[in-house]
Amino acid sequence: MQLTYLGHSTVYIDTGKYKLIIDPFLTGNPSAERQADSIEADFILLTHGHSDHIGDAEAIARKNNAPIIAMVELADYYAAKGLETVGMNLGGSKQFPFGRVEFTPALHSTSIVENGTNVYLGVAAGILIDLDGTVVYHAGDTALFSDMKLIGRRKGVDLAILPIGDFYTMGPEDALLAAEWIGAKHVLPVHYNTFPPIGQDGAAFVRELAKSGITGHELKPGESLDLSSL
Repeated sequence: MQLTYLGHSTVYIDTGKYKLIIDPFLTGNPSAERQADSIEADFILLTHGHSDHIGDAEAIARKNNAPIIAMVELADYYAAKGLETVGMNLGGSKQFPFGRVEFTPALHSTSIVENGTNVYLGVAAGILIDLDGTVVYHAGDTALFSDMKLIGRRKGVDLAILPIGDFYTMGPEDALLAAEWIGAKHVLPVHYNTFPPIGQDGAAFVRELAKSGITGHELKPGESLDLSSL
């Protein structure tokens, strides 16, 4: 079972039977290692409705006839375009063929600009995915918040995917505290170095994680992590 980092906040998970992509932003992403038309996906999961997280969701969904799993308002946005969707909400969970998905709170905004107008797309979320006992938490874009402690208390998190870019989300110091609160065994930093406002030192963050007994993984776009070994 392999996770591949595709740049920014985009991750690709191949369970061996199913292929998932989370927050697909490849077109227009200077750190992207792959093109959107090369992606094979059985399911698309979205944390929130900003363009740097949903950018290629529609194209990948149409190419692969893949359902989009998202918060209900964001799912409705894509359903209106004729796509298959599963609209969920905070605290809700559902069993899918690849594993169980639960949407968790996040502190962030969510909208896109269409024809010069902001289109509201619900609230931002994180996503917990239980892949046959391996639990992956993608925090999406978020500030630090104390209820992160409950995420780790209720479910042991094997891998937390956390934004560290600062400016739009929490920075490295808050992300380190988040990792400790969540009780994550492993952490993958994301949402940094894509654009100048979110420049960070991923290696330094990984070193700080180690001081707290947490294994950090500074992946370059295109590099992978074996989830089965966590």
